[in-house]
Amino acid sequence: MKIVFVNVFFVNGSEGPGGNWVLVDAGLYGSAHRIKKVAEERFGRGARPSAIILTHGHFDHVGALKELAMEWNVPIYAHHLEIPYLTGLSSYPPPDPSVGGGGMAFMSFMYPKKPIELGGMVQPLPADGSVPGLPEWSWYHTPGHTAGHVSFFRERDRTLIAGDAITTRKPESVLAVITDEPEVCGPPSYFTPDWTAAKISVQNIASLRPNVIATGHGIPMHGERMIDELNELARMFDEIAVPAHGRYVGHPAIMDEQGVVSLPEPVSSTTNKVLITAGLVTVAGLAAYAISKRKHNGNGQHSKLNSPLDTHIYYGEEMNLSVYGEIPDSREVHNFHQDNRPTNDFP
Repeated sequence: MKIVFVNVFFVNGSEGPGGNWVLVDAGLYGSAHRIKKVAEERFGRGARPSAIILTHGHFDHVGALKELAMEWNVPIYAHHLEIPYLTGLSSYPPPDPSVGGGGMAFMSFMYPKKPIELGGMVQPLPADGSVPGLPEWSWYHTPGHTAGHVSFFRERDRTLIAGDAITTRKPESVLAVITDEPEVCGPPSYFTPDWTAAKISVQNIASLRPNVIATGHGIPMHGERMIDELNELARMFDEIAVPAHGRYVGHPAIMDEQGVVSLPEPVSSTTNKVLITAGLVTVAGLAAYAISKRKHNGNGQHSKLNSPLDTHIYYGEEMNLSVYGEIPDSREVHNFHQDNRPTNDFP
């Protein structure tokens, strides 16, 4: 389910009527009602998940989280390095609007970065890599975009929910948001504070050899094109994904179990002023686009937008991840190193 420019996923934990399901990520602020409505359409009246699982805690993935968790009375799970940003202990590293060169990047100075306060509602993912409520799935630590970012993998059909470790459209571009043209890309550059970790995460994702990838931004992809683009991204990450310059290029933010420890110096104030102006122009352009579409679709009347920026867009069967990918006859066994922290790390 797409909410403006970000996806949430309803994942079946067991088949058949009354089977449990899990919500992966929680969209933008104000989307709780719509998420609940879609849940009831899919799973029946009064449906609620067995848990809410987070890929990470950026504002566009946790907007409806607290409201949903309180109403459903279900646990929330995240990587232990993500919990400081979910319990009020630390803000995220500031976004860097100087990278990416697109409207979404220019607007990033306006994006919320302060933590939310979930208290005891959030708990760490199990250290053994299992996913609560989803017995066929495993979680893998894929840091870079955030320190505690995780991705979810089902080996039976090699389906991957990647969060923002990779995306399937150019995340910095407003035009890409409008067209949703599929393309395997790196993480959103304006909100990625550690490019070395991000590169390793993409390489490890490629090593899983997924048949299907579903990401936080863009439509799910499968097939030879997806495989080729993912492998190319892993092989040429520095050339394809890493910006030529920027606050975190070459000097990552330092983070630990308490949150942000230190940050590199920001870009110059002159550059920031230029980018803020570009961001405001982008916002004005989007508003003009929305108004023109409303007039075109409803002859000036207040009708529901029928545009690619409509608030809630479905991908139909494309969001039913089980329809993708054939089960391989032979499977490579990936033995992932687990260190002494409660996490599931790649080697």
